[in-house]
Amino acid sequence: MSESVDIRGPIATQASDDYDPCYDPLRDAHPGIGRDYAPTYWIATAGSPPDDDGPISGDIDADVVIVGSGFTGLTCALFLAREHGIRATVLEANRVAWGCSTRNGGQGQNASGRLTRSQWIARWGEATARLVHAEIQEGFERFAALTDEFDCDAEPGGHLYVAHRHRALDRLRAESEICNHVFGYPTRILDRATVERDWVREAEAVGALHEPLGIGVHPAKLAFGYVRAARAAGAQVHPASPVLDIARSGGRFRLRTPQGTVTARAVVIATGGYTSQQLHPQLRSRIMPILSNSLVTRPLTGAELEATGFRTHQVITDTRVLRYYYRLLPDNRLQIGSRSAIKGTDAANPKHLHGLTSGLARKFPALRGIEIDYSWWGWVDVSHDMMPRMVQPDPAQKLYYGLGFGGNGVSYSAQAGWRLAELVAGRAAKYPLPLFTGALPGHVFAPFRRLGQRALYQFYHYRDERPDRSGR
Repeated sequence: MSESVDIRGPIATQASDDYDPCYDPLRDAHPGIGRDYAPTYWIATAGSPPDDDGPISGDIDADVVIVGSGFTGLTCALFLAREHGIRATVLEANRVAWGCSTRNGGQGQNASGRLTRSQWIARWGEATARLVHAEIQEGFERFAALTDEFDCDAEPGGHLYVAHRHRALDRLRAESEICNHVFGYPTRILDRATVERDWVREAEAVGALHEPLGIGVHPAKLAFGYVRAARAAGAQVHPASPVLDIARSGGRFRLRTPQGTVTARAVVIATGGYTSQQLHPQLRSRIMPILSNSLVTRPLTGAELEATGFRTHQVITDTRVLRYYYRLLPDNRLQIGSRSAIKGTDAANPKHLHGLTSGLARKFPALRGIEIDYSWWGWVDVSHDMMPRMVQPDPAQKLYYGLGFGGNGVSYSAQAGWRLAELVAGRAAKYPLPLFTGALPGHVFAPFRRLGQRALYQFYHYRDERPDRSGR
């Protein structure tokens, strides 16, 4: 293991270079000031972070302020500059792209939120579901173009959705039929023998669905590319500048940071799973932050590659509700991630890493006990209705947000940034889709969400791991 963890209490208000493993958006007022990155494989291999504009140091005026320097905030700044001639000021609490954007699995899929296409139809009807599909596919194409523009170790080819039980394969068959015949999205079902022969020898796989759109990326390289391009286009990026509060005064917004206040005509919030309860009243209890664990092994040997049968570097997920996401990286390391702790204070508990290594061993018995070179965790922004929003929640205020991607934001965040830039520039979306209308929903039981989360995890674990009648 390359990581040693120092458990600390609530984040202090003074600047600190230390990485804080215990940050919790439901507990802490902000993520810190200038804290170092999580010890991810991506940060270790991305090269030097890009130049930035330093912390805010005094009171300044800005046209548009973007809170959060992750994928969504950076692409919003980039598209504002490139397509609308608007130079945004990006405020980041810690280092640039410190949160979700350098802690994910680098899986760009033709998706956003947690719902399947069949669930879209059930919720909104077929006509609206078709428009949502077109929107998300447009977003994937925009993301693909950016992965061509920036050096991010992009590996296209699709997404393999592995059925870990026979009953799950039945669900995939039904979903594939809907994708093919309702949406014209050409997926195909693979039996176990085909998966093993052509893709990967995964011990739990009883079959899979393959979809043609999917790109694996090095997320830190992509984020750093976004930073450089946004600044080159005229945006300013200020790290170590957490927003302590947002107030309106005389029709403008005043965003207070530890060393100065930024006054702006418009504000975009793009803080993902790191959105604190105190940031703005419009966002209180609108996001359910969920922790996800991830690890990267040492490089696999030739014998281990043969034993695991990897013939693809495509992104892979399985059919658990508490899903595993994994892939073979370009340097032949294996990355795998899944759910983690309920609270930030418990994130460093070794049992969560053990849960991940146990899952790795079940899927690939030849890798049982393999050395783990990198281990980390991060917060995912899950909305209460499982779908994201890119909205202006109050028409009387030029405040916008893009949140709720539910772990599927690597690709769609590019479209979210573009959509937010359009909103700021005064261009409404052509179709009033559910993603662009109405605020993120709250929930009556939000104050007790973690009690419910703990119970749901136990239920989902039972349902995910229950054998089929065949015993698998």
